[in-house]
Parts: sequence; C-alpha cells; structure tokens
Amino acid sequence: MEGTESGSRTSSSAVADWSLVFWTLCSVLLPVLITLWCSFQRSRRQVLIRDIFRKSKHDWHYTDLFGQPSYCCVCAQHILQGAFCNCCGLRVSEGCLKKADQLFLCKEIMMRSSGGAHSSMPHHWIRGNVPLCSCCVICKQQCGTQPKLCDYRCVWCQYTVHDECMMDRLKTEECTFGEFRDLIIPPYYLSTINQLRKDKRTDYEKVVPYCRKHWMPVIILANTRSGNNMGETLLGEFKNLLNPVQVFDLSKIAPAKALQLCTLLPCNAVRVLVCGGDGTVGWVLDAIDEMKIKGQERYIPQVAILPLGTGNDLSNTLGWGAGYAGEVPVEQILRNVMEADGIKLDRWKVQVTNKGYYNLRKPKVFTMNNYFSIGPDALMALNFHAHREKTPSLFSSRIINKAVYFFYGTKDCLVQECKDLNKKVELELDGERIKLPNLEGIIVLNIGYWGGGCRLWEGMGDEPYPLARHDDGLLEVVGVHGSFHCAQIQVKLANPVRLGQAHTVRLILKSSKMPMQVDGEPWAQGPCTVTITHKTHALMLYHSGEQTDDEASSMSEPDQLREQTDEDV
Repeated sequence: MEGTESGSRTSSSAVADWSLVFWTLCSVLLPVLITLWCSFQRSRRQVLIRDIFRKSKHDWHYTDLFGQPSYCCVCAQHILQGAFCNCCGLRVSEGCLKKADQLFLCKEIMMRSSGGAHSSMPHHWIRGNVPLCSCCVICKQQCGTQPKLCDYRCVWCQYTVHDECMMDRLKTEECTFGEFRDLIIPPYYLSTINQLRKDKRTDYEKVVPYCRKHWMPVIILANTRSGNNMGETLLGEFKNLLNPVQVFDLSKIAPAKALQLCTLLPCNAVRVLVCGGDGTVGWVLDAIDEMKIKGQERYIPQVAILPLGTGNDLSNTLGWGAGYAGEVPVEQILRNVMEADGIKLDRWKVQVTNKGYYNLRKPKVFTMNNYFSIGPDALMALNFHAHREKTPSLFSSRIINKAVYFFYGTKDCLVQECKDLNKKVELELDGERIKLPNLEGIIVLNIGYWGGGCRLWEGMGDEPYPLARHDDGLLEVVGVHGSFHCAQIQVKLANPVRLGQAHTVRLILKSSKMPMQVDGEPWAQGPCTVTITHKTHALMLYHSGEQTDDEASSMSEPDQLREQTDEDV
C-alpha cells in the first residue's frame, strides 16, 4: 500500500511539474508569437501600402500623426494617422487608400489634349481639411470650423468655399491660380508646348500670351540632405502651392537635368529657388555654366536661395538670411522671390598646380563663389568633414555642426598647427609681391560674409577700408593670427590683417603640407601654386528684407548707392 501511495504521489508531482513547465512556456512563447504575428502583419501592410503608393498618380506620404484635426476624404471619419498627398492635399485613412485613388484625381501637371489650344482651366476642388484660418471667397467667413469633413479648397488657386456657398458656377468657373499666378507654370501651357514639340516647332515665345503679362515662373531645387533636413517638408509644401513639375529633389535628379525645364519657358524670365547650403548653390551655378557652354545662354535663370546649410554665407550676403528653420511660411518665401531684385555675382577660377620636376598630373581646378583660405579655418573644415564622413548620422542639426566647428577651433587655439605660415608661403596680388607679417592663415574673399555670419573684411568697422562688393571683379585678401583671432573678429573685438584687393591672386606654398578650402570643401595640400582669376558672372536675386542696426551700419555699396539715388529723387 505504501508503495502504491508513494508511486501515485510521484506521478502527481510529475504531472504538476509538467503542468508548470507547460504554462511557463505558454506565458513566455505566447507574447513572442503575438509580437511576431503583429510584426508580420505590419510588414505585410507596409508592403501593400508601398505598392499602392508606387502605382498611384498621387504623391502619397504616410504619417503616424497628422499635425491638425483631419478627416478621411473617402469615409469622412476623423483620423489621427493615414496618408496624405503632397500635391493636392488629400487625406485618407489606411483602409481607404485604394478607393481614394479611384475617386479623386491629383493635380494635373499637363492638361489632357482635347484638340485646340487652351488658355484657361476650371478650379480643381477638394473637399475637407482646409487650411486653418482660411476664409470663404463668397461670404468672407472662416472655413473649416465644424468638427467634420466640410468645405472646399481649390488645389491651384488655394481659394476656400463653404459647403453652403458652393454654387454650380464655381464648379465650372475659370481658375485664376491665385496669389502665385505669376510663379506657376499652368498645365495648359505645358500641353501647348508639348503639341509644338510634336509639330517640331520651337517658337515657344508665341505661347506666352496664353499665360500672363508679368509671368516669372519659378523652379524649386531642394537638397533634402542639407543642414537640418527640412528639404523633404519644403518639397511637399511647394508642390502643394505650385505645379509639381516645377519642384525637384536634388537627391534624385541632378541640377543640369532639372534646369532643362528653362528651355521650355520664356527667355530671361525664369527664377530658380535653391533650397540648400552654399555647396548646393555652387552645384546649381555650375549646372547653369554648363547651359552657357551648350549655347542656352538666353534661358539662363536668376537664382534665389533658401538657406538650409550650416554656414550660409552666400545666402547672408544676398539678403536671404543666415539659416531657415521653418519660421517663415512658404507663402512668404514665394512672395520674397517675386519681389527680389536681380544682381550679378562674380565667380572665380581657382587653379592648384602641384610642384615638382616630374609632376605629370593635371592642375586641380575649382570654381569659387564665396572664399578660398589656407590656415586654421581650413583645418577646422577639414577636421569637421573627416568626422562627418565617419559618423554622418550625428550631423543632422545646424547647432551640432556649429558645436563641432567650435570644438576644433578651440583645439587649434592650443595646438596651433598652422603657425609660421608667412615663412611657408609667398603672396602676389596683381603680380605684386606682398610682404607678410607673422600669420597663421590667409583668406581670399569674394563676398561680404565669412565663417557663418562674420563680416571679415570690415572687422570692427573702426578703421577706414575700401568697400567690398561681390560684383566688382575684385577679391579682398586678409590674414589672421590664429583661431583665437578668428573668434575675436567674429564678435567684433579685433580687426583682420587687411593685405589688399586684387583682380588676380597668386599664392605659392613652398614647403610642408597645409590645409586649404574652397567654399567649405577642404583638403590637405602639399607644395603648390594657387592662382585665382575671374571666371564669369552668375545672375542672382537679392532680397532686401528688414535690416538690423548692425547690418545697416555695414551695408554694401550697391545698397548705399541705391539709397543715395532715392534721396536725390
């Protein structure tokens, strides 16, 4: 009996142990299986969504949270997440994506041919999700105030209308293209040009009357990799306000290819807005130079800048600011482009010829818009670029970029890697040898700003000096005593060593290897001869916005002459 009882106790304890093991495994494996299943479903859903995005004529983008109260344009339900079209502004829930593709047309970049030439087109109305604080064009009252899918917006002229104010005549009425009619390329213009090309005709000027008298179409070139990564957002906002065919992502298409759109537009009328840093602007200006080589000089556009980079010295010089972080609405940016004045910018050829009896390499040739330098600021740029290439993900913020520059500048104050530069180089300005004082760096300037907002040539502004301009064919050459001296100049506690102005600059590096840079692109250079000569002019746009007292005191000569003329009148 005792044996039987002990056997039953053993078997019951074994069952209890296995039961414990089973439920333990269930409690561990079940959440894992549920997580894996959810992950599989999510990835499957994402594949389906991407497939819909790829096949759709809409420019869909998915968001986990809309920035304002939103309603699905198909089922009219309130949605927190879903897809939106960058071009026409449609917002739909995930489940209504396919239906939205079938029910709603996106912005047409070119009108469908129906015989004959077109000179107008009707409104393209989209219901619901109108911009906040928009007013009805009929009753002048605020639209979008009800917590539901309501009211209409035209995707071209941006007019908004209440549901009750929408009349049959508005549905067929001719669209005026709204405030930015002078910047938009109308779809009917492109359809007419397309027909002319089929007929092998190139007299595009005759098509201009179909548009407007003071037409100045704008082309947007945005670098989504610049500075603070705002390019992606700006692309969507510009596509919403303009014809999507006018907006290009430079990470997907080269400027030279995008600028061929200019050849389909009126001569000397096109304006280009470059959204990026000074490097992106230089890239676009190089593409414009290629247009000159191809014999397309009459199609050359004027260039405006929306500064998204780190330094943005060229943008600052031309009045577009030191950096953009979304503080100005896109609508105001387009108004600034319309009101901007045309000016010229000198562009320079920098030729670097290596020394040596058996040197068979071709000279390095650069194009300079901003400045050339040898010394501590070039060393900071070189260290910064080396660090960024190793860990590019860290350099997604303008503040972090400037902090890294500050770190390397402080380091150079202690180490002084570029000391005794005056013993290593010879400087000639217009063929005349310049006797150099004790220096660590030499900077050759084409524009007023340097080093992220410092007016280097002017310094403290307490000494007489010749005025610097960016269109006079002259370069300003200055020397600095080191990184600490550069920092003093930036906060107006010291003046640079002004070495002179010249049409041609020649610099001979006699020995050792030194850091050099052209427009923020640095490299380490051995013994060589650097020759800087005038190359060409670029057509730019100058924005004369509100000035601070500091900026007014250091106004460029063109501004002073313009003000003097106004006073005389």
